[in-house]
Amino acid sequence: MATFSLGKHPHVDLCDLLKLEGWVESGGMAKDAIADGQVKVDGKVETRKRCKIVDGQTVAFAGNSIKVTA
Repeated sequence: MATFSLGKHPHVDLCDLLKLEGWVESGGMAKDAIADGQVKVDGKVETRKRCKIVDGQTVAFAGNSIKVTA
């Protein structure tokens, strides 16, 4: 499983994570995918576009998954 480092930040917004990982081409596509229930956080469907993803959480979308680290 891939990892995403938060660096000095306490969290990353879910829609931003999808963009940063290159899983979607734009913020609009990220927001649509999240609203459509296509994204899971820690195994549960997440529909909040700006959900704060923190250290230790896992995000899955379209066959990809990533573990967020501090």
